[in-house]
Amino acid sequence: MQLQLKFPFAKAPCFKGILLLLAIAQGSIASAYASTRRPCDIFAPQTPCVAAYSTTRALYRNYTGPLYQVMRQSDKASINIGLLRDGYADASRQDTFCAHTSCAILKIYDQSPGHNDLIPAPPGGAAHGPGPNGYDLPAAANALPLSIHGHKVFGIAISPGEGYRDDAPVGTAINGQPEGVYMVTSALHLNSKCCFDLGNAEINNLDNDAGHMDAINIMCKGDPCQPNAGLDMENGIYGHLLVPADTSFVTDMGANDGQHSYAIYQGNAQSGKLTSTGAIPLPKGYQPMLQEGAIILGTGGDNSNWASGYFFEGVMTTGMPNADAMQSVQRNIVDARYAGQLKP
Repeated sequence: MQLQLKFPFAKAPCFKGILLLLAIAQGSIASAYASTRRPCDIFAPQTPCVAAYSTTRALYRNYTGPLYQVMRQSDKASINIGLLRDGYADASRQDTFCAHTSCAILKIYDQSPGHNDLIPAPPGGAAHGPGPNGYDLPAAANALPLSIHGHKVFGIAISPGEGYRDDAPVGTAINGQPEGVYMVTSALHLNSKCCFDLGNAEINNLDNDAGHMDAINIMCKGDPCQPNAGLDMENGIYGHLLVPADTSFVTDMGANDGQHSYAIYQGNAQSGKLTSTGAIPLPKGYQPMLQEGAIILGTGGDNSNWASGYFFEGVMTTGMPNADAMQSVQRNIVDARYAGQLKP
């Protein structure tokens, strides 16, 4: 006798009710995302973002474009990695596209209205990269899996010889204009080499002397490594703030009025508030600043490309954010729930 299994509830009204509730829940998630401020929404009233990068999530609540582009090694095909309905990266698209081969991150899209996208950095005065024509190499796309808000995503693991740049962006600070910058990074995968930076740099890829950069930096100090956050202003990193060693997810921020003072902020990206240096006078020779407006990630302004580090998200602002705005962005980062076992 053949056993027949029947599921009478499959057509019952209660089952349809469950489906309806699931649909409503999914709609509520999307609606909640649309109404939830992200970092660039927090900065917008006083110091709007002029560059916003992430491989993990949207940094504006209404952003619906791509986050980054990956190229497949096997056939050199490429695709954009975008967002799920709740504003987090659609990593499954990358997993499917890159299955049975390797992929590299060719482009990191700027979510701001300026569209200041980052591509592998060209050669500079300090170093040529190992890529074609002396360009830096793109980072591997699948080297840094993690989760955010319960979703699998990928960060960017930058090693020596890798880095990204835009030498002709729109809207970034120049010649002593105020600005801010932050990145979610890590106290792991660091070395003591120059320079794991995100921020403002020279447009000609050369060291143009003091004040021509304004980029947040994290690197090792001493042996064993003591992670240290500061502002790379060219020919010097200033405002050193110690980062607890082995902290998987770190928030590092800098704010600079371009004329007289700056401040560094640092915190655990998974919990708690930021600590700060408070306002510090700009060093002699940096008053005013002489920023040129290019954007770098993972290198120094002259393409010093010997550093290593992890990157998950970061922005640059026009105008100097105040402490309250920085703390609000930190709360937003903590609420994003970064998680994962990262390798040193």
